[in-house]
Amino acid sequence: MRLHTHEWGDPGAALVVCLHGVSGHGGRFRKLAEERLADRFVVALDLRGHGRSTWDEPWDLGTHVADVLETVEGPAVWIGHSFGGRLVMEISAKQPELVQRAVLLDPAIFAPPQIARELAEEESVERSFGSVDEAIDAREIAGGLVSTPRTFLEEEMSVHLVASEDGRFRYRYSQPSVAADYLEIGTPPPPYEALRVPTLLVVGAHSKIVSAGEAELYRHALGELLRVVVVPGGHSVLWDAFDETADAIQTFLAD
Repeated sequence: MRLHTHEWGDPGAALVVCLHGVSGHGGRFRKLAEERLADRFVVALDLRGHGRSTWDEPWDLGTHVADVLETVEGPAVWIGHSFGGRLVMEISAKQPELVQRAVLLDPAIFAPPQIARELAEEESVERSFGSVDEAIDAREIAGGLVSTPRTFLEEEMSVHLVASEDGRFRYRYSQPSVAADYLEIGTPPPPYEALRVPTLLVVGAHSKIVSAGEAELYRHALGELLRVVVVPGGHSVLWDAFDETADAIQTFLAD
């Protein structure tokens, strides 16, 4: 299944493919693409179950990878945030010739199965809001954000929040698909050695997604191919620490 894409830049320029995390959408990479990667052709996908792509089952890792590979043509730099980082690793293991460089933004590579199940169960609670401001306030309080400017969230809600017929606002994603994605994170990832390309690992200083043990596995597997940058804030590094994250990406791609 071809996925909905968000595109910026000249299609003849070097290709960068961006994959978002669970409950996200490709439009979250707009600022990075327009302000810091303007010399490249940036394609950000809405994963299955998210945004304007199909919401149909199945939502397993194999299907996500197949969707991405059907949508994207040619070798590229791959940027993956959270669950998108796990997908970059899966694609590297399946078709390594497509991955020139990898940028992993606080990647959710693996979660203990019990944690994955708990996260999936949380998606069984219906989420809706009485107003856009209520949705923003809820995201600021419970979304694990540390220093995200409110203007970022206002843009997010303008494209990702939808008014339903009952007058409530809901995010543009399927909650069952997100629950399935969390369960997939609880499955063993490919060997870290599968990512045998120059790799940038960006970690949020206050995030608990990437453990010290995982970072060490990356170092052991990749050696000099790996660059690690710790930025302020939490898991949403492109929101909490946009400048620091974008600087790291630009420097990495310029080498």
